Amino acid sequence: MQDEPKISQAVIDRLPRYLRYLGDLRDQGVERISSRDLSLLMHSTASQIRQDFNLFGGFGQQGYGYNVDHLYSEIGRILGLDKEHRLIIVGAGHLGQALANYANFEKRGFVFLGIFDRDPALSGKTVADMKVRPMEELVGFVTENDIDIAVLTIPKTAAVPVSEILVNAGIKAIWNFAHADLPVPPGIMVENVHLTDSLMHLSYSLASSAGKE
Repeated sequence: MQDEPKISQAVIDRLPRYLRYLGDLRDQGVERISSRDLSLLMHSTASQIRQDFNLFGGFGQQGYGYNVDHLYSEIGRILGLDKEHRLIIVGAGHLGQALANYANFEKRGFVFLGIFDRDPALSGKTVADMKVRPMEELVGFVTENDIDIAVLTIPKTAAVPVSEILVNAGIKAIWNFAHADLPVPPGIMVENVHLTDSLMHLSYSLASSAGKE
């Protein structure tokens, strides 16, 4: 049996962008689009788009292009968006509350079921129709509600011990906004989001641009 092609991280990183543009086209009532027209929208190349899609079976028809709704659904399936993901947030500060209130997550199948914080002053506060729960309830809630993704919006010093508690409770994936590397066991997926890194990349671009003037 022929081995399936290995999908590079660069291709995987482009899939959400494809989905975003296709979602906009679908909302506009566009039924089909060519790789050339899609490349013009995305400031990419038609050959790159075709190469990426061919890794997953192609999806298009010569002379017709791509059916927007079908392609949107297929990329969503590849990204695992054809199933519901159950999430909790650990850390009910400003960032945790902002994430909980972002409506587009639920449209993509990411459903927040609980939010937790160790600050007694926040306990019982309502955030996006969820009551902030104390950390003492974390393990029981994760196991009883079959939570598969935890979002960490807590200080660096608390991130590692909390991640260990979550892993022991059965969490399989962590979206980590804490500025700490998490030493999780094999099989546990971690996506690190360092907001200051993005700003520093932007700062570098500004500095480089200024140096060329």
